Amino acid sequence: MIRNPIPWPNGARCAVAFTFDMDGESLMHVGQPDSIADRPVGTSDLRYGPEIAVPRLVDLFAKYGMKQTFFVPGWCVNNYPATIEEILTGGHEIAHHGWIHGRLREMSDEAEAEDIAKGVEAIVSATGEKPRGFRAPSYAMSRRTMGFLQDHGIGYEASLMGDDQPYLIENDRGTMVELPSHMPLDDWTQFVSFPDFGVRMQIKAASDAYAVHVEEFDAMWEHGGLWVSVWHPFVSGRLPRAMQIERLIRHMMEKGNVWFARMDEIADHVNGLIARGEWTPRRHRFPLWEEAQR
Repeated sequence: MIRNPIPWPNGARCAVAFTFDMDGESLMHVGQPDSIADRPVGTSDLRYGPEIAVPRLVDLFAKYGMKQTFFVPGWCVNNYPATIEEILTGGHEIAHHGWIHGRLREMSDEAEAEDIAKGVEAIVSATGEKPRGFRAPSYAMSRRTMGFLQDHGIGYEASLMGDDQPYLIENDRGTMVELPSHMPLDDWTQFVSFPDFGVRMQIKAASDAYAVHVEEFDAMWEHGGLWVSVWHPFVSGRLPRAMQIERLIRHMMEKGNVWFARMDEIADHVNGLIARGEWTPRRHRFPLWEEAQR
C-alpha cells in the first residue's frame, strides 16, 4: 500500500520512534501568563512531566536498550538541567521545540526568528551541540519557519503529516528531511483534560489508547512505514499509561524486525540513501501554498 517504500537498515520491516514533547510549565507561562500564580493545580500537573515522568521514561527505555528523542522548549532546557542531564546520560536526543512553546505562526518575523534562536542557544549551552531536529509547538509552523531552521543548520523537521514514511520539504535554499506523524499518534487527543486551557477530552482507560497505537504500528510493520508517536510526559508518563507504553514496546519486540531509533538517526539514514542513490523520496514545496486559491 506504500508506493516506493523506504528501505530500512538491516532489512527491518519498519522504523519506530517514541518521541516526547517535554513542555513542562512553558504551556502555562504562554497559555495563562496573567494568572499563573493562581493556577497551582494545573501547574503542578505540568511539572509532573520533567520531575517524575521523564526519569520514569528514561528508566523504561534503559530497560529495553532503546534511545529515543525528546523535543524540549529552550525555557525547559534552562529550568530543568537535572532532567536534561538524565535524558542525555540515557543516550537520548534533545531536539528543538521552540523557546517557551509559543505559536510561531502568530508571531512577527522578528519574534519567530528570536524564538528559534533562543531555543537553539539553550540546547547548545546544555548539550554542547546544535539541535539536529525540530517540532513546532502546537504544530503551529509559519511560512517562515523552514528558513529560520536552515539559518541554524537544523536538518530535519517533525511537525508535518504528509506521508507514512520520510519525505523532503524544500524551498529555494535547499531541502530538509520531514519525519511525519499524525494526530492519532499524539496522546493529547487521547487523554488531555486540562481545565486551565479549556480542554476536556473524555477520560479513557490507558488500554484504549494502547489499542489505537497497536493498530497504527501493525499497519506500519505490515507495509514498511515510519511510526512516530508524539507523547507528552505529563500525560503519558503517568503510571498506567507508562505501563501501556511498556506493553506496546513488548508487542513491537515480539513482532520483531523493528528498527527503534532516534529521530536524528532516521534522518541520517534518509540522507544516506539519497546520497548513495538508493532511494528517492517524495518532495513537498514549503510552504505548501503561498496564498489561498479562489
